[in-house]
This record gives sequence, C-alpha cells and structure tokens, in this order.
Amino acid sequence: MVELKLRSRWGAIVAFALVGAATQLVWLNFAGVTTVAADRYGVSESAIGWLAQVFPLLYVVLAIPAGLILDKWFRSGLILGAVLTAAGALLRLGDTYNWLLAGQLLAAIAQPLVLNAVTGITGRYLAEKDRPTGIATGTASIFAGMVIAFALSAILPDSNDLPTMLWLTATFSVAAAVWLIFALRTPGEHKPAHHRPDRNALKIAWSDPLIRRLCLLAIFPFGVFVAMTTFSQALLEPAGVSAGTASTILLLNVVAGVIGSATLPVLVARHHAEAALLVASLSFTALACAALALWPSAPMAFTAITLIGFLLLPALPIVLELVERRTGEAEGTAAGLIWMSGNLGGLVVATLVGLLVNHPRPAFLLMTAVALIAIPGAQALRRPISNLNTPT
Repeated sequence: MVELKLRSRWGAIVAFALVGAATQLVWLNFAGVTTVAADRYGVSESAIGWLAQVFPLLYVVLAIPAGLILDKWFRSGLILGAVLTAAGALLRLGDTYNWLLAGQLLAAIAQPLVLNAVTGITGRYLAEKDRPTGIATGTASIFAGMVIAFALSAILPDSNDLPTMLWLTATFSVAAAVWLIFALRTPGEHKPAHHRPDRNALKIAWSDPLIRRLCLLAIFPFGVFVAMTTFSQALLEPAGVSAGTASTILLLNVVAGVIGSATLPVLVARHHAEAALLVASLSFTALACAALALWPSAPMAFTAITLIGFLLLPALPIVLELVERRTGEAEGTAAGLIWMSGNLGGLVVATLVGLLVNHPRPAFLLMTAVALIAIPGAQALRRPISNLNTPT
C-alpha cells in the first residue's frame, strides 16, 4: 500500500533505454557496411562479421554471471555495463581492426549487464502500475538501437565515412552512460516485483517440457535474424546491391519488426494463435531466404527482408509472453534461458553463414534450411500452448 504513494522515476527508465540502444548500436555498426569496412581495415568480410558475432558468443557465456552481479549489486552492475559499453565505443576510435575488435569485446562483455537489467530497473524505479509500460520501453530500446545502427550505415556508407560513424556512436554511448549514472545516483524507492531466481527456480524452469521446447525453438529464428543482419550486405553485393541500399533494407527490416511486434502479439494472444504465428513466420522466412538465393536483387531483398522482419521479430515477445504465463515466479530464469538459447543460435548460424560469405546462394539456402528445420517444432507447440490458453 505504501508503494502506491511513491512516484515513478521515469528518468531512470529513459536513461536505461538509451544505454540499451547503445549496446545494439555498437553491436551492429558494421552490419550494413561489411564489405566497405573489410576494404578499409584490410581484413576479410568474415573478420568484420566477427565484430558482431562476439556479442552472442559472450552473451551465452556471461548471462548467468551478469545476473549474479545484478542480483547482489544492481546499480553498480548496471552502471558498469553502461561504462563498459561507452569505453568499448571509445576504444574503436583507434580506427584499426585490432582496436575495433578490442572495443567490440569490451562492449559485448557489457551487454548482458544491461539487457538482463530490464525487469530489475522497472521494479526498483517504477510503481507497479507503470511496470508493464517500463518493460515495453526497455525492450523497445533494443530495436531502436538497431534502427539507429542501420540508419547510420545507410547515411554514411562509404569507407571515408566510417570514422564519423564511430565518433557518433561513441558520443551517443558516453552521453547515455553519463545520463544513467546521474539517474541512478540514488537507489530506487520501490520494491522489485520479483527477486532474481535462484538455482531452485532454474531447476523448476528447465524441468518444464514447454520451456525446453521454446528454448530449442528460439535457436532457429534468432539464428536466421542474426545471420541476416550480420552478412546480408556482403551476400547481396554480388547482385549489385550497394552498401547504402543494404543498410536501408536492414533499417526497414527492423522498423517492420517494431510494427509487427507492436501489433501481431496482441492479435495472436486475442485469438490464441501463438503456434500458428510461429509456424507462419518460420515458413515465410524459409520462402524469403530461398527467393534471395534464387533471385537476388535489390527489389527482392527489400520485399523479402522487410517481410521477414515484420513476421519473425514478433516471435520474441510472443515466446517471452508464453514463458511468463507458464512459469510464474520463475519467469525471469525461463526468459534468461530463452535469451541464452537464441544467442547461441545466432552465434552458430552466423558463424556457418560467415564461412559461406563469398557464396551467397548456399548461404541463403542454409538460412532457408534453418527456418525449415524449426517448423515441425513450432507445430508441435500447438497442443501445449492450447492447454496453456485453456482456463483452469
């Protein structure tokens, strides 16, 4: 009752959202200019791809340790994530591949400290009635950072523009970190909605067969999305698609994903059609990747990749919403397992596609196969999700 009288501190949520966007901006800075960056720094396109791939790699390794840090020292852990993100962005101003890789590694270490904190910061700095909006704002910042990254590479597509892009990213990251430090100068006045799950909750979440199925399923759409955002520019270049055009395509992909995420989950939940949407999104993704393999061109890429974003990105909030309803008090643990599985899928699929970066058709067909493999798993979810939707 006392908590209802306490005010929500939205400045902390906005600062967190900016830092969350900064993590994605640093992650995907080179996704739209892979070939240009490879030429500038004298390395292969696969090496540039690794500037992005270190993020899912380290997320898989550090997700649980980052959670433990946030559990014991929430404000210090989150501020550390913001500072490391800014420091990584500043290191990249050395403008050589070694400095770029060092900066990416530092920012990749920071990412779990930031993204894992979304429920913690809303629980501490917002009244209970405002927490759903706060979580939505924090989650939306992920997509916003992607949009900024692709917009920058579309506006600054040339080799000589890369230092400007790095300076703008560093400025944004430092400003976001400073704002967060200021916003968190005093502890939140509210009690967190949930404590971070312990080993017991981890055991409970993993023992649930639906959660295990969702973790397995998450590997495939995450994998296709990460591979597509990391290597689509290089894969489309032989078809005459410029770096600027590829960046615009990726930008539209994420914007379409934001629109899809804001609309489709609501409609799906209303009609209890979660499994149907997952099957449809994976099926269309497979068809779109096959079309890019067989008929690569700028118009095809605009159509296929934009629609992939509209249908595939909403799968994440749909799956996380299912996890929350299924697991109750262990939902934080289960959601963490979904994120870890998805990042593992992103790492594996992007690595395999990176090996085929000079062979666009096999690379797109590989992504087709990854999406197709997941369809039976999505279909198998119809019965358990139906049981979940049935009132008890």
